[in-house]
Amino acid sequence: MPPTATPLPVYDESKIKTLSSLEHIRARLTMYIGRAGDGSDYDDGIYILLKEVIDNAIDEHISGYGKRVDIRVDLDTGLVSVRDYGRGIPLGKVVECVSQINTGAKYNSDVFQFSAGLNGVGTKAVNALSSSFLVRSHRDGKCVTATFEEGILKQKRTTDTKERNGTYVEFTPDPKIFPGYKFQEELVLRRLRFYAYLNANLAIHYNGQSIRAENGLLDLLADEVQFEKIYTPLHYTGDKLEFAFTHTNRFSEENFSFVNGQFTSDGGTHLSAFREGLVKGINEFSAKSKFEPDDVREGLVGAIAIRLKEPNFEGQTKTKLGNTDIRTELVARVRQAVIELLNRNKPEAEKLIAKIEDTKKLRKELTEIKKISRDRSKATSFRIRQLSDCKSHYDPKRGRGDDTAIFICEGRSAAGTLKLARKAETQAVFELRGKPLNSCGKRLDFVYKNEELYNLMRALDIGDTVDNLRYRKVILATDADVDGLHIRNLMITYFIRFFERLVKEGFLYILETPLFRVRPSRKGDDRQFYCYSEEERIAAIEACGKNPEITRFKGLGEVSKDEFKEFIGENMRLTPVDMNRDSRINETVTFYMGDNTPDRRKYIMDNLVVDVENLT
Repeated sequence: MPPTATPLPVYDESKIKTLSSLEHIRARLTMYIGRAGDGSDYDDGIYILLKEVIDNAIDEHISGYGKRVDIRVDLDTGLVSVRDYGRGIPLGKVVECVSQINTGAKYNSDVFQFSAGLNGVGTKAVNALSSSFLVRSHRDGKCVTATFEEGILKQKRTTDTKERNGTYVEFTPDPKIFPGYKFQEELVLRRLRFYAYLNANLAIHYNGQSIRAENGLLDLLADEVQFEKIYTPLHYTGDKLEFAFTHTNRFSEENFSFVNGQFTSDGGTHLSAFREGLVKGINEFSAKSKFEPDDVREGLVGAIAIRLKEPNFEGQTKTKLGNTDIRTELVARVRQAVIELLNRNKPEAEKLIAKIEDTKKLRKELTEIKKISRDRSKATSFRIRQLSDCKSHYDPKRGRGDDTAIFICEGRSAAGTLKLARKAETQAVFELRGKPLNSCGKRLDFVYKNEELYNLMRALDIGDTVDNLRYRKVILATDADVDGLHIRNLMITYFIRFFERLVKEGFLYILETPLFRVRPSRKGDDRQFYCYSEEERIAAIEACGKNPEITRFKGLGEVSKDEFKEFIGENMRLTPVDMNRDSRINETVTFYMGDNTPDRRKYIMDNLVVDVENLT
């Protein structure tokens, strides 16, 4: 008897739904805050909620009302409160301003001339996506308080008040929307520092500490490149425009862009105009030679902030500016300002030109070295001998290979086990032959002159650009001993030094492998526990009972093929290498991996902790 065909779903009037604004925000939160996340990334949803509330306080400050903002974030419970000392929400519209979409004063340019808020959405999204939300407006001796749960009004009351004018907002992100979320203090502080850099007269008080930046974008560069800068940052402030820049010995370019106090992480028209105007200004100042844009931008760290009456952001999260009409004028202004800055600061200008000349010279040398390296590799073998490749590869443009990975391991024993245990369709293995050389402080030609590091770059296909990366995850798989940790640090140094984007954009991971295997000693009990920490080992011993069998894994080569399949399968534990939380990552790498051995020795001796109990 043939199987019964599954009936097709009926498409009729009953399938058409009309959602309220509250329901729509909760059902389609990515339209409003980008993504949910768990708080481990700077752009996760809980930080966008925080930003939306603070933006309103900043808009008040920019409009000339309030020089202080009080912020508290309970890192344990997730409760957030923000108090500004601006004009306060008009009392008759408090509920509407935080619950009815497309309601607000930002449509009126007479009230808010330069505002980050535009669409009448931000605070409503915060309210809708919070398990509890409270707003309190103090205005001329009167106070209106409204409380909500999941965006639904629970109570509204009007009272007298002796507090200063302003608005107080308190909310807790809804754990049903953001499961397992947790605010990371360093990510909160980084966002707050951005507000401080752009508002020199604003005092931000966060969890008992004061955050101020009296020198604007100069303070931003000082925090980012304090010990890396080649020359004193050059700084320009003018009508609705501020920018600053300097050079470092990095191989990448890094820029920070802002519109009306809003950090535009994806840049936009203002950033592209700044980059173009900077190159034109430097080339016009340098009469002897004209530089290629890549030579000017290598190692550049810059920041630009503009004020704009009608900013056109791409998306509610406002990470990219789309006003193309401002580009021509902005390029011209930046170009002229750069020429004037260089003429007024001749010693710094000479260092800048010398840096670009050196980059230009190195690029020419590198072209020849690349040719020699490629010819050498072709003459030796078309195939990279250390690479056991997989069949699929990462291709985000076509939506393919998101499950692909390459394991970088040391030694034939570990590589052999990995090759047997891996999924040949999606998992590749690259075998390091001993410890790689330390890349800290080295020039780019170092990679092309070192066969192993050059072959790794070829295997990943990132010699020209990280956009060509062949695997979605680059995984460091080293032994859990001192040598293994050293190799891991050497590889992290390699990627941060030469391929920083690969790390910044979340492609680099560390494979966590178990330290112990614990089995019951009783016959017939086939349970086994793989323990990744001492706490897990203790819990496994308690579960197994008396005299369990405990195996300590010292190296990856000691793990059997079948066991390794489990460790790199669906339950694989990976730790992302995250450099976005440390604004001074290059200084950190230089301290631990550079040539300053005496400084490191002193640090170790000053901070050495000896466990006396384990010595006796």
